[in-house]
Amino acid sequence: MPVTVLLVDDEPLVRAGLRAVLEAQPDIEVVGEAADGAAVIPLVRQLRPDVVAMDVRMPLLDGIEATRAVLRTVEEPPKILVVTTFENDEFVYAALRSGAAGFLLKRARPAEIVHAVRLVAEGESLLFPASVRQLAAEYGDSGGNRAARAVLERAHLTEREAEVLRLMTRGLSNAEIAGRLVVGTETVKSHVSAVLAKLGARDRTQAVITAYESGFVSPG
Repeated sequence: MPVTVLLVDDEPLVRAGLRAVLEAQPDIEVVGEAADGAAVIPLVRQLRPDVVAMDVRMPLLDGIEATRAVLRTVEEPPKILVVTTFENDEFVYAALRSGAAGFLLKRARPAEIVHAVRLVAEGESLLFPASVRQLAAEYGDSGGNRAARAVLERAHLTEREAEVLRLMTRGLSNAEIAGRLVVGTETVKSHVSAVLAKLGARDRTQAVITAYESGFVSPG
């Protein structure tokens, strides 16, 4: 089954470019487009995309609020991939904190766009871990977030789960974590699932942000 994608951007040329790049791939299908975040929820419910590629800045409803709305109101919501002009942008970090699974620069090369969509859809690795770390260092609370600290304390991660979370913050995939810990990939998947469940995180990105903001690891 192909990865299905909904494109949301107020610039028609950006949507056309993303569509051309993604539809050139046999395993990706663009199922719809929208010009503003206000149109996202009904389209998501109708089309059931795997991934929503969403501009972070739009005139009526921006990508941050649209991400929150989708994750709050849609049952089994899609992964949100924020599309942005600037990498070091507090709006991008706000979107990640709101539940976006990753972000993509509008100037990215075609191969990077395709890779980002596939990686976010699979959910087994962190997209651009170094950039997420830099965003957390600049815009996150870096240990000063009481809510994040409370979440981590309540999680009561085992020693192995804590080790897996540290490796997740470095962007390692399940297979890479398995190689590092000398265990099977299925064992790692079980540990990752346990970490996400205990932290109440929807995906790896949310778990990593909690790790940074609670002070569990330093983004610096």
